Amino acid sequence: MSSSPGAGRYAPSPSGELHLGNLRTAILAWLYARTTGRAFRMRIDDLDRVRPGAAQRQLDDLAAIGLDWDGPVLRQSDRLAVYESTIEELTAAGRTYECFCTRREIQQAAAAPHGPMGAYPGTCRTLTDAQRAARRAEGRSPAVRLRADVTDYEITDLRHGRYRGAVDDLVLRRGDGIPAYNLTVVVDDAAQGVDQVVRGEDLLPSTPRQAYLADLLGLPRPIYAHVPLVLNTEGKRLAKRDGAVSLSDQMALGNTPGDVVAAIADSLGYAARTTAELRQVFDPARIPEKPWILEPIGLFQPDRCP
Repeated sequence: MSSSPGAGRYAPSPSGELHLGNLRTAILAWLYARTTGRAFRMRIDDLDRVRPGAAQRQLDDLAAIGLDWDGPVLRQSDRLAVYESTIEELTAAGRTYECFCTRREIQQAAAAPHGPMGAYPGTCRTLTDAQRAARRAEGRSPAVRLRADVTDYEITDLRHGRYRGAVDDLVLRRGDGIPAYNLTVVVDDAAQGVDQVVRGEDLLPSTPRQAYLADLLGLPRPIYAHVPLVLNTEGKRLAKRDGAVSLSDQMALGNTPGDVVAAIADSLGYAARTTAELRQVFDPARIPEKPWILEPIGLFQPDRCP
């Protein structure tokens, strides 16, 4: 059996343009993969919030800042049968149940003084056939949840060390029939040979759920590295209202993709204008611990771009 590394990946949702935080995380995922001898896969998570043309614009932006990837781009919309097969496998093993709770009911139950904050309390776990039939008669379309047999799970993160987080009866298929993210990400990472997942710190709390599901399905569990986000001056995630936050915004101001890469490199503590230059000097131990606070004015002044 070969002991060579597998692959890293980047998997944007085509809901709009990638902002500078997305581009920074993509560069870090690429650097982690390329500097450890891994392939780099690209995936489009297009099961929800799809804006026409956004996927191609995202791929074009990633290529413009110097990222390349191996093999074809995988699109989740082409893999519905695979996700359904996985749900059927879990159902046959007695690992699923139907959930008729509305979003409001779940939020109210999660706010109650029991169980981990935000965890689903298992309201529909023990419904009888008659109770399920009654809810169907009310016009409720059920989601499918995993019947978890643990309440927490531990992972090891390259940046955060040992991390234990809540595991609840996570959704596998939503009430509208769409496979849920926590299922698709696990199935797709395994299918693409991804053994290294680099993504934003905001996704760390959901990772124990995904690791648990991977182990339950007998799939390889990736190595994780959750990296700092890019925030606005209010400490919130970037949005269009924060100004020139996308590559096209910056190019409209007269900045080049090289200028954008240089600013991202500077935020990581490097003087480089290309991802190829970054690859030569990248050291994951040098990644700043704190988020990059994006200033709305002056980010790409000449004295900040080597």
